[in-house]
Amino acid sequence: MSKIIIQRAESKNSPDLTLISFASKRYWNYPEEYFDVWKQELTITPDYIKNNLVYIAEVEGKITGYFSIVEVKGDFRAGKVLVRKGYWLDHLFIRPEFIGEGIGTELISFAVNLCGQKSIGRLFIFSDPNAKGFYEKIGARYIEESASSIQGRSVLLYELVI
Repeated sequence: MSKIIIQRAESKNSPDLTLISFASKRYWNYPEEYFDVWKQELTITPDYIKNNLVYIAEVEGKITGYFSIVEVKGDFRAGKVLVRKGYWLDHLFIRPEFIGEGIGTELISFAVNLCGQKSIGRLFIFSDPNAKGFYEKIGARYIEESASSIQGRSVLLYELVI
């Protein structure tokens, strides 16, 4: 594969990032009704890009994936989900045709370096159950199972110490 270039996302990237979010989730064959619940969370707006740390990976000029880090200023509940104060790896999505090509690992490495530069000591991560192996491989520590925005489904809460 060609060289991966990682750079700050721009507002104009929001449609591409939204497409990648949905395509990456669909890779796991979730029921279509889940996407109605996830619509807002998977839609990346220009304001989201402007207000958070959002970085894209490009290969030969094509956006192949992205990550975002958000700061949560205080604990809050989103339905049954407790979202803790701190920094969160909010999104890490790769175009399905590039999954398994090392782009996620490159993005995480970049994110860890970025956190070090910004004195961010840890990232919380709500992991899709299908990404469990990836987060364990990069050294994230499992904390607990948490309720999901989907009734009857759970996600895994991890902490990645920088």
